Amino acid sequence: MQTIAVRAGQHRSDEGEHNEAIYTTSSYVYQSAADAADHFNGAKTGNVYSRHTNPTVRSFERRLAAMEGGERAVATASGMGAILTMCLAYLKQGDHMVAAKQLFGSSVGLFNNFMGKFGVTVTYVDCFDNDAWAQAIQPNSRLLFCETPSNPLGQIADIKAISEIAHAHGALFVVDNCFATPAIQRPLEFGADIVIHSATKYIDGQGRVLGGALVGSDELMQQAFVVVRSGGVSMSPFNAWVFIKGLETLNLRMQAHCDNANKIAEFLDNHPNVEKVHFSGLSSHPMHELAKLQHYRQNCYGAIMGFEVRAVGNHTKQSAAWHVIDSTQMVSITNNLGDAKTTVTHPATTTHFRVSAEARAEAGVTDSLIRLSVGLEDVDDIIKDLARGLDSLG
Repeated sequence: MQTIAVRAGQHRSDEGEHNEAIYTTSSYVYQSAADAADHFNGAKTGNVYSRHTNPTVRSFERRLAAMEGGERAVATASGMGAILTMCLAYLKQGDHMVAAKQLFGSSVGLFNNFMGKFGVTVTYVDCFDNDAWAQAIQPNSRLLFCETPSNPLGQIADIKAISEIAHAHGALFVVDNCFATPAIQRPLEFGADIVIHSATKYIDGQGRVLGGALVGSDELMQQAFVVVRSGGVSMSPFNAWVFIKGLETLNLRMQAHCDNANKIAEFLDNHPNVEKVHFSGLSSHPMHELAKLQHYRQNCYGAIMGFEVRAVGNHTKQSAAWHVIDSTQMVSITNNLGDAKTTVTHPATTTHFRVSAEARAEAGVTDSLIRLSVGLEDVDDIIKDLARGLDSLG
C-alpha cells in the first residue's frame, strides 16, 4: 500500500521530471484538424479539455483507484460534488434510494431539497440496522448509500451485509470512505460498488484545498465521468497535485492519527464529566468487532469521535458542550476535519444545524454532542487542552 501511495499513477513527460507536474492548462494543441477531430470523437485517446481531461488530475485518479482497489476513479471539485455526481449518474426521476440516517448534514440537504425536486425519493435507516436496510428496499430502489464510519458519531455499517442486500435487488451500494480512507478500510473488497471521498479531509490532510472522488468499476466510473464532463464539477490541476502529495503520506499520517485517537478516546471514556464516547475503537462500542473486521490496519479505527458531556451545575446540554469547546486554547474550533491540527465543533449548531430537530435526534446529534477530529499534535497536549473545559464544568 505504501509503495502504491508513492508510485502509482504518475505520468512522466518528455522532460523527465521526478516529481509529478502540475498541468495548468485549460486546453491542448493538436497536430492537425483531423488530429483534433480524432481526439474529440474518441478515435484517439488523449487530452481534450481540462474540465474533464487533465494529466495531473488523471495521476491523482489513478493513484487513488489503485489504493482503493478499484478499476478507475473520477475526481470532482469537492466531496459534495462527488455525491452530486453520484446522484446524477445513477439516479433518475421516479427512482428511490435508501440512505443512512447518520450522514453529513449537507448530504441530507442535497437528497431532500434538490434530488426530491427531480422526483427521487429517499428512505432513511439506521446505518447499523441490516434488517432496516432490507425492509426499506422498494421495487424502484436503485442505490443504497452510507458513511462508515459515520459523521459525527462514528457508527459502523456492515458493508458486506448491505452489499448483499443491494445486489439481491439490483441496486448499487455506495460507501463514503472519507473517515477511514484506503489506509484503513477498502469497501470494494467487502462488496461495495462505489467508494466516495471528500479528498478535502484526510487525503489532503492539512486543510488546504477542496476536492472529491468516486472509485469503482470502469463501467460505473464512465457514467460518473460523463456527469463531470457535462456538469463541470471538475477538480483543478493544482488541487489534484496537492492530493497526490497527500496520498504519499496518507498511510503514515493515518497511523499517527489513530494512535492519538485511541489514547484520547480512553481519556474521555474515563472522565467523570463525559457521559458517552462514540468511538468504535473502544471495546465497549457495540460495533467494535465489526470495525476490527472491516478496518484491515490493526488497532486503527480512524480519528473522528463524538463525545457527550454532562450538563452539570447550571449548564444546559448545549452550554456544557460550548463551555468545553470554548475552553480550548490550542484545538481549532472549526467544522473541517481530517487535518494535521486537532479540530472540534458542535454538530447540532454547525454541520447539522440545517437538519430538522427530529432528524438530528434520530441521527443521535444531541445538544451535548461534541465532534473531535484528532490531529497530529503531541497527544498529551491535546488531552490537556480538552481537560481544561471538562475539569471546570463543575
